Amino acid sequence: MPEKEEVRVRLAPSPTGFLHLGTARTALFNLIFARRYGGKFIIRIEDTDLERSEKKYEEEILNGLKWLGIESEEPFTRQSERTDIYEKYLKKLLEEKKAYFCYCTKEELEAERQSFLSQGISPKYSGKCRDLDADGRKPQLIRLKVAEKEVSFKDLIRGKISFDSALFGDFAIAKDVKTPLYNFANVVDDFALKISHVIRGEDHISNTPKQILIQEALGFPSPHFAHLPLILSPDRSKMSKRYTETSLLSYKEAGYLPEALVNFLALLGWHPADDKEIMNFEEICHEFDIEKIQKSGAIFNQEKLDWLNYQYIKKMEEEELFKKIKEFIPQDWLIEPEKVKKIISIQKERIRILSDIKELGNFFFKLPDYEQSLLIWKEASKETIKKNLKESFNIIKSFPENFNERITAQAEEFGRGEVFWPLRVALSGLKNSPPPFDLIFVLGLKESAERIKLAIEKL
Repeated sequence: MPEKEEVRVRLAPSPTGFLHLGTARTALFNLIFARRYGGKFIIRIEDTDLERSEKKYEEEILNGLKWLGIESEEPFTRQSERTDIYEKYLKKLLEEKKAYFCYCTKEELEAERQSFLSQGISPKYSGKCRDLDADGRKPQLIRLKVAEKEVSFKDLIRGKISFDSALFGDFAIAKDVKTPLYNFANVVDDFALKISHVIRGEDHISNTPKQILIQEALGFPSPHFAHLPLILSPDRSKMSKRYTETSLLSYKEAGYLPEALVNFLALLGWHPADDKEIMNFEEICHEFDIEKIQKSGAIFNQEKLDWLNYQYIKKMEEEELFKKIKEFIPQDWLIEPEKVKKIISIQKERIRILSDIKELGNFFFKLPDYEQSLLIWKEASKETIKKNLKESFNIIKSFPENFNERITAQAEEFGRGEVFWPLRVALSGLKNSPPPFDLIFVLGLKESAERIKLAIEKL
């Protein structure tokens, strides 16, 4: 891996849609690689698609990355602001006869494509405009002159990859001298930013030979390439739109922690030597080796993401957790912040994502309307349950200092299920909830007594 070479990597998102998991993982792997080798990570906005690029998507992408702790270490650039540079290099290729204007219309190109297909041949441009005079016609594209040869490169993950340039022929690099296409702008920008390593998804492998040919035509050095495996569904099929078209910020809105998502994304296609699963960013950077990234698809596992998020929540100090959880609770809960903190303390083991707190805490603020039958423990009679609830009520009213000891003694005498079950249901209104003393800790003795009284009246 890099020794003397200065490492400079980049993420080049297109602002034509939301930031998704795949792009976020690519950004993370680039940042980790830069940290591992003391290099720089740069964000570049590739907005050459002027019709589909929107400012709102650019902002969403940058905000999503920032939430994960991923920010450009140099001022980021936009391709739409660099047209003069692209024009200079396009004119250079035209003057050197390494590129030429193509006058073929879309209809002509489609007819040519269909002709190749009818012969069972993979479609490519025939090159008929290579030495053609304009003859008053309007240029439609600028194409690179491609010599038939093997184009190969060493992928840091996959090893040597080779292509036959004859298969794709003279490909388009611009619509005109002021409107470069993706591959051309990409090459010029990587050169201008002195990018040393291009780390991106494997769906870009087919672009790489074309970019190498453009680099050769311009006399640019070629960066090192590494193509990350695709993220696949649990059944190893292509990732469903449910995930691939979900904005990364929706995970934030659902209550996932950025450090948990960073941990999860880092393990999508890579794992440390000891298979450790819970790792902070610094540990990941220290352990990371790009050559250990797997070639096969990385399996997206929702259960693992939820488990990791739970592990990070579990380790968090309750005061810090309270600060993070505030945006997920109704505003009227914040009138009683100490009550919310108590809820967090007794429900912490049940919180998988921050938004769980609403469901886990709602019954503390509004007792659900439950059926009286829920109060009955197994085969116990209604009279027995009512008697035990009255005894619990009297203990709470008469012995506030040591009510828990007295109710425990009551349970030992009359049966734990017959005392604790109805008491817990009376306090929560739910079939499943924390133990009764935890509920009393949050509700307080007054509210607890009122809820027990209501249960007695139900019976």
